[in-house]
Amino acid sequence: MHYLEKENRIKDKLEPEFWFNHTGNRIESYEVRHLIDSNIAKLCKADAKFFLVNISPSQKELKYLEESYGKKEMNKQLRKYAEKVMDEYARNFKREGISSAKDLMWFGKIEHHRYYGYKDKEVLNGERKRGERKEGSQMHIQIIVSRKDATNKIKLSPLNNSKGKNEVSVRPFTSFPGYLD
Repeated sequence: MHYLEKENRIKDKLEPEFWFNHTGNRIESYEVRHLIDSNIAKLCKADAKFFLVNISPSQKELKYLEESYGKKEMNKQLRKYAEKVMDEYARNFKREGISSAKDLMWFGKIEHHRYYGYKDKEVLNGERKRGERKEGSQMHIQIIVSRKDATNKIKLSPLNNSKGKNEVSVRPFTSFPGYLD
């Protein structure tokens, strides 16, 4: 949670970026943490409690959204897109009772910046410093998904294909029919 709240700790940030999912857009970080931490029935100590999904639209897609909807409406469109991605994520488990984002416990957060890390070639070449903001539009979505479904009964893992041929399903932003409706 601490890492995913980094943009809300920036001094010049006037309004915090709240978490969202299919049920709401103003979810506080303490609520997300409590719900994820409470959704762990019958998990072993070594089992992950959650997984992170990163949705990173291309520069071209971000430019299209900004030109078509403006900066404020972009967030709304990205949230709608994230829900469609989570619908696909759920379907790819190919598990009975898991067919949409509503069957998962997940929370998303829009981030507006990316920062140079120690592995970036610009840092390694001495052109940038670790922690500096990257240029250009860097808007992306971080999603935390509970290891257990929304009922806290079914254990899920994107790393496991034991229930049959799970597929990696990554489609570009513009390939979801009606995603801008």
